[in-house]
Amino acid sequence: MFTGIITDIGHVRSVTQDGDARFEIGTEYDTGTIELGASIACSGVCLTVVEKGDDWFAVNVSGETRSCTNLDRWGEGTRVNLERALKVGDELGGHIVTGHVDGIGQVDSVEAEGDSIRVKISVPNDLAPYIASKGSVAIDGVSLTVNEVEGAMFGVNIIPHTQQHTTFGGLAAGDPVNVEIDILSRYVARLKEMS
Repeated sequence: MFTGIITDIGHVRSVTQDGDARFEIGTEYDTGTIELGASIACSGVCLTVVEKGDDWFAVNVSGETRSCTNLDRWGEGTRVNLERALKVGDELGGHIVTGHVDGIGQVDSVEAEGDSIRVKISVPNDLAPYIASKGSVAIDGVSLTVNEVEGAMFGVNIIPHTQQHTTFGGLAAGDPVNVEIDILSRYVARLKEMS
């Protein structure tokens, strides 16, 4: 489990393909405190650490994960939002995020709004019913509040702090983003289906 509060911006050091894809990700984390087998959310995707060095860790990514996320677009130098797994007793500053990406959205527009930026994102039609105004959504692993919803498009406001401490400072129209809907909306919808 994660909170959607990004604690490092890493970068892809290398990508190799031999069966599953393998990404080495450079980080500012103290990798001595990361256990092999630990989960780290990488731009919203929960991945398992399989190897590590002084300033990097490696993850393997299956074809299934690549089919549901934007990881196929990652190459050397790609910036990656990072969050280590939530520990019991940690502050829950965002919302409950699983790291199980529901689909890929697309940035429709990025516009200045005061010191912030307003980002409009379109999602696949099957995800649209799960996104509600003033609800939570995780975009590339970042916990955000939905400002408005129009069909399969929604808007979020990105404050300067979030722009500086995530990859969002470089977002542009047309960019694909990993979308995780709020886990509570997923279960409410399922219960509604069953009744």
